[in-house]
Amino acid sequence: MDTTLFFEELWKQYTLKTPSAKRIKSLLEKEGTSVYNDHIAIRTFDDYRINIEVLAKPFIKMGFKEMGEYHFEAKKLYAKHYEHKTNPDAPKIFISQLLTHKFSIELQETIKEILDSVDISVLQQEDLILKGRLWDTPSYKTYQTLQSESEYAAWMYAHGFCSNHFTIDVNKLEGFEDLSGVNEFLKSNDFTLNSSGGEIKGSPSQLLEQSSILADIIPMNFLEGTKEITSCYYEFAYRYKKENDQLFTGFIANSADKIFESTDMKLQGR
Repeated sequence: MDTTLFFEELWKQYTLKTPSAKRIKSLLEKEGTSVYNDHIAIRTFDDYRINIEVLAKPFIKMGFKEMGEYHFEAKKLYAKHYEHKTNPDAPKIFISQLLTHKFSIELQETIKEILDSVDISVLQQEDLILKGRLWDTPSYKTYQTLQSESEYAAWMYAHGFCSNHFTIDVNKLEGFEDLSGVNEFLKSNDFTLNSSGGEIKGSPSQLLEQSSILADIIPMNFLEGTKEITSCYYEFAYRYKKENDQLFTGFIANSADKIFESTDMKLQGR
């Protein structure tokens, strides 16, 4: 698939699950500013069939290269980020995976059973990230059981392969000097920010500040009937310059840890 079409399809699928993102982008454009994407985040499991290396393949083919790795001890996650070799305006790609071997045997067996139900040839397709949920209609009981151990695992079980969030490049927004201004704009338009760890995660000294709205709540068909669960969210990033006068392009694990919680059902009071 053509690179432009690939990213357009990622955005299209993401906004179907995240109507708030479309609305925010429209509101900002009405303010007279163009909206650029800082990075796209993707979730997966550490299973060899669908791990980071597998999901990164199409991006590497498009000219991206691995740039950094990140460890999330509390949430038992591992991540890498990728940047385009020649196009600095291309969004960065952040792919994380759940370290299933650090969880209960029950969770490990559940994830393996889910993946075993999918034909390996489907998992090997280059556009896997565009495939959504490849397994049968999920069970709400299984969703809740996974959630008791890992909100991330439950989210993946319900949604499958898709963008977990897109991120607005605040540096390129006209009419906004900093992330605080963007946050106030969002709140004035009735969006709820993820306040876990503070509305702004990170600091100028860390060269990156991030914020996000809470994930949208959408209806999902389960075996037990339709239930409302969290989908995806929109993030906002402001980057500072390093000593060489170049913008910092990496990520801060402690900040990302709190951003992950934007999909947590508990933050939604559910």
